[in-house]
Amino acid sequence: MPSVAAKTTSYADLSSIFPLTHPVPSPLTHPDLLTPKDLHREEDLLRNPNSFRSWWSVLQATRESYVAQQKLERGLEIPEEIRSLLGPLATPSARLNLQRLTYLYESALVHFAGSFKLWKSYLLMRMSFVCGRPVVKKRAGGKKKLAEMKDALEDEVEDLEEWEGPLDPVVGWEEWKELIAVFERALMYLPKLPRLWLMYTSIFFHPACPAILSHTHARRTFDRALRTLPPSLHARIWTRYLLWAERKGGLTTFAVYRRYLSVDPSLSERYAQLLLSPVNSDPRPLEAAKLLLSLARKASRGEYTSPEDKSPYQLLESFIDVVEKFSDQVGLDVEETLESNRTIAEAEESAKEVPEPASIDGKLIRVGGPAVPVTANGDVAKPYDPDEDPLNPKKLNIENILKKDGLGVYKDQAGRLWTGLATYWIKRAEFDRAKETFEIGLKSVLTVRDFNQIFDSYGEFGQSLMDALMESLRDEEDEEEMAETEKELDQQMKDFEELADRRPFLLNDVMIRRNPNDVQEWEKRIALWGEDDEKVAETYTQALETINPRKSTPNLHRLYISFARFYEEGGVSGQAEADLDSARKILEKATKINFKAVDDLAEIWCEWAEMELRHDNYDEAIRVMQRAAVIPKNTKINYHDHTLSAQARLLKSLKLWSFYVDLEESIGTVESTKAVYDKILELRIANAQIIVNYAAFLEENKYFEESFKVYERGVELFTFPVSFEIWNIYLSKFIKRYGGTKLERARDLFEQALEKCPPKSCKSIFLMYAKLEEEHGLAKRAMSIYERATQVVNDEDKFEMYTIYIAKATENFGLPATRPIYERAIEVLPDRQTAEMCLRFAALERKLGEIDRARTIYAHASQFCDPRTSPRFWSEWNAFEIETGSEDTFREMLRIKRSVQAQFNTEASYLAAQTMAARSGGQEAKEDGEESMDAMAAAERQAGKGPAFVAAKATGPAKADGDEGEATAAPAQSTNADEIHISDDEDL
Repeated sequence: MPSVAAKTTSYADLSSIFPLTHPVPSPLTHPDLLTPKDLHREEDLLRNPNSFRSWWSVLQATRESYVAQQKLERGLEIPEEIRSLLGPLATPSARLNLQRLTYLYESALVHFAGSFKLWKSYLLMRMSFVCGRPVVKKRAGGKKKLAEMKDALEDEVEDLEEWEGPLDPVVGWEEWKELIAVFERALMYLPKLPRLWLMYTSIFFHPACPAILSHTHARRTFDRALRTLPPSLHARIWTRYLLWAERKGGLTTFAVYRRYLSVDPSLSERYAQLLLSPVNSDPRPLEAAKLLLSLARKASRGEYTSPEDKSPYQLLESFIDVVEKFSDQVGLDVEETLESNRTIAEAEESAKEVPEPASIDGKLIRVGGPAVPVTANGDVAKPYDPDEDPLNPKKLNIENILKKDGLGVYKDQAGRLWTGLATYWIKRAEFDRAKETFEIGLKSVLTVRDFNQIFDSYGEFGQSLMDALMESLRDEEDEEEMAETEKELDQQMKDFEELADRRPFLLNDVMIRRNPNDVQEWEKRIALWGEDDEKVAETYTQALETINPRKSTPNLHRLYISFARFYEEGGVSGQAEADLDSARKILEKATKINFKAVDDLAEIWCEWAEMELRHDNYDEAIRVMQRAAVIPKNTKINYHDHTLSAQARLLKSLKLWSFYVDLEESIGTVESTKAVYDKILELRIANAQIIVNYAAFLEENKYFEESFKVYERGVELFTFPVSFEIWNIYLSKFIKRYGGTKLERARDLFEQALEKCPPKSCKSIFLMYAKLEEEHGLAKRAMSIYERATQVVNDEDKFEMYTIYIAKATENFGLPATRPIYERAIEVLPDRQTAEMCLRFAALERKLGEIDRARTIYAHASQFCDPRTSPRFWSEWNAFEIETGSEDTFREMLRIKRSVQAQFNTEASYLAAQTMAARSGGQEAKEDGEESMDAMAAAERQAGKGPAFVAAKATGPAKADGDEGEATAAPAQSTNADEIHISDDEDL
C-alpha cells in the first residue's frame, strides 16, 4: 500500500489531467479530437448545420462507438487506486471520448440551444462521466398522481438516483464544477422545465458531491427552483428539498421545514419526529412539545387532520411522551408551576369581571374591555398563545396543560393523563409532588380501569424508590447519611404498606364517585370499616345524606334499617349500649323519605314495629302500625301513580296491611283484628289470601256466619279463576258446618258458584254439588246434576264426567238405565273418545245378553278406528266375533275393517297414523303379538297383498270352504286378524 506521501503525489499527478472540458475542446486546441475518418462527418455537418437529425445521428454514433470501445477495455489492468479516484475517466480513451462528445454536444447546442432533448442527453452524458454509472432500479406499478406530501416523501426516497464508481471530488473538482456550470447554462435556456431542475438537484444527493456544492449552493439552487417554477410544480421540488434537508440535519433541516410548514402543515408530525431524532445533533424537545400541543388543540377543534390518522387524544399522548422523556428541557419546576398556576387563576378571575362584548346582527360592538383582534374575514382572531409557538423559548406549565387540555376533555383517559403528569414530576426528581399527583388522581378518577392504572403506577414508583434507597444504603459510608437514609427508607416502606391497605377504600371511593346513589357500594364501604363503630356510623350518615332517593339503586330502605339496627344492637361488635332512641329517630326520618317503591316505605314501618316487638314494647308496636295505616279522607288514589309520593300511596300497600293484621292477630283483640280486616276490604286491596285468612280467623273465634259473609264478599270482589278457589273453600266449609241442615241454602250457593264459573273450572264444583245431593238430598237431583255437568264441562273433562255419570246411574238405577247415557256420550264425545265409549257400551250390552246390539255398536265405532292406530278395538271385536259370531258376521267384520282401512289410506292420514304410532311406541301392537315394522315395510307388505277392498264378484263355494277352514284355524295360530286370509273374489 503506498505511503501518505506517495498518495499525495498521485493526487497531484492525477489532478494535472484536469480540466478536460474547460475551455470547451475543439480541433484547434485538441488535435486528437478528429481523425481522418471524421472529416466526411465534419464536412456534412458544415453543409447542414441546421439539421437536427444529422447532429443527433452523429452524437448517437459517437456514443455507441464509445460504448463498444469501453467493452473492449474492460480487460485492461488499471490500478485500483487510479480507478477509485478517476472512476469513469480512469482510461485515456474515456477522457478522449468525453472531450469528443463535449465538442460535438457544444457544437450542436450552438444551433439548437432551446432543445430539451439535446440538453437532457448532454447532461446525462456529462453526469455519467462525473457521477458514475447510474443504477437502474426495478419498479412495480406506477406512481400515484398528486399524492399527499407524506406519501410523496416515502416514494421519493425509493426513487432517488444512485451511482457506482464516481469521480473523486478532490481530484476531479474541475469536472464537478464544469458539470454544475453546464446545468446552469441549460437552466439559462430552459428555466421552466422541472425535469432539468430535478436532474440538477439529484447531484446534491450524490455521496461524492463536493461539500461546497452540496450545502450552500444546493440550498440556493432549491430556492431558485421554487422562485422560477410556477406554484403548481412546487410540490416536486419541495419533495427533493425536504429530503435533502433531512439528510443535512441541524439548522438546515429546521429552517427548510419551517418554510414548508408555513404553506402546508401536514408534515408537522414528521417535523416533530425530526426535532427529536437521535440522528439530530441538536434535538429540540421544547419546540417539538409545543408543536404537538398545538396540533392536539387544533385537532380537537377540528382545524387539523392528522395524515397518520391519529386522533386528537393520540396527538396529546405523543405530547405527553415528549414531556416524560425530556421533562427538564420542556416544563417548569415546582415553584415556577405554582407561580404560573396562581397567575392563570388570577387571569381567569379578572376575565370573569370584564363585560362581554355586545353583538347586534353579528356585528361586534365593544362596550368595554381590551381590544379583540379580528381577521380579514371578520372572525375574531385567537389571541397569541406562547404555548403553541414552537419558536418561543418559554417553558410549559405541564400541570395546567394536562388538566385543561387532557383531563378537561378526555375524561375517559384520566388514568393515562394522571400517570403521565406524575411521571413528569418523577423525572424531575420531585417525588413529593409526584405522590401528591398520584393521590389526587386516585381521588378523582371515575372508572376502575383508570384507578388500576394509577394505582399500579403508584405502586411501581414506591417500589422503585425503595430499591433506590436500599441501593444507596449499601454504598453509603457516612454514618449520619446512612441513618438519614434508613429513616427515609422506613418511612417509604410504611407509606407503601398504607397504600396497599387503603386500596379497597380507594376503589370503593371510585365506585361511589361514579354513582353516589349506589346503595350496594355504600354497604360495601360500611363493611370495609369492620368493627370501627365510629367510622361505620359516620359512613351511614354520609351515605344517607348523599343518596338521592329518587335516583338510588334498589334497597335504599335496607340502608336505613341496617343503620337503625346498628344502634339497636349496640354497634357492629355489639359491645356498646343499645340506643333505641337513636334507632327510632333514624326510622322516623326514613318514614319521611320519598322512596321509589311504596313497599320500601312499608318495610320501614314494619321493621320499626318488629324492633319494638323484639324489645317487648307491644303497645308501641301497635301505635307504630296505627300511624302507618292512617286512612286519609281521599282514598281514591292510584297505587301505581308514580307522580304521587310513596307516603300518599302507602294506604294501598298490601304488605303494610298484611303485617298490621298479623300483628293484631298476634297481640290484639278480635274486634281490633276485625276492624283492620274490614279496612283492607274497604280499601279494595285485599287478595284471595286475605279473604281466606280473614274467614279462617273468624272461624277460629267461632264467628261462623261472619266468616261465610267474608267468603261471600270475596267471591264478589274477584272473578274466575281467583274466585274459584274461594268458592271451593267456602262450599267445603259450609257443607262441613251444616251438612244437610241448610240444604236449600247450600243449593243456592252451588247455583251461584256455577252461574259464572267457566267450563274448565266447574267440574269439581259439580262433583261436590252432586255429592251433597247424594248424601243429603235426592238421587234424582244428583243424577240431574251429573247430566248438567256432562253438558257444561270442558271437552277434555267430558269423558271422565260421563264415566262418573254412568257409574252413578248403574249404582242407583241399574245397568239398563245407562243406555241413554251411553248414546248421548257417543253423540257428544270426540272420535277418539267415542271409540272407547263404544267399547264400554258394547261390553254392557254383552253383559245384558244383547249380542246384536253389541255388534251394531262395534260397527258404529269402527268408522272412528284406523286399524293401524287402534289395534285394540279391532282385536276386541275379533275376539267378540270368535266367541259369539258366525262365519257371516266374521266376514262382515273383515269387510268393514278393509273398508275403514281404505278410507283412512290417504297420504295425510297415513303419515298421521305413523306419527301417532311412533309416539305410542307401538305398545298396542306389541300387546296383540305383532312385530313392529317401519312405514316402508308396511307399504311393501300392503303392495304384496293387493288392493285393500272387498271384491264385488264371487268365484265359487270352493273358496268359501277353504276360507272357512282358515277362519276357524286362524285364532288358534295368531290373534292378529290380518293373518286370516279371506278370498277377495268371494261374494260376501
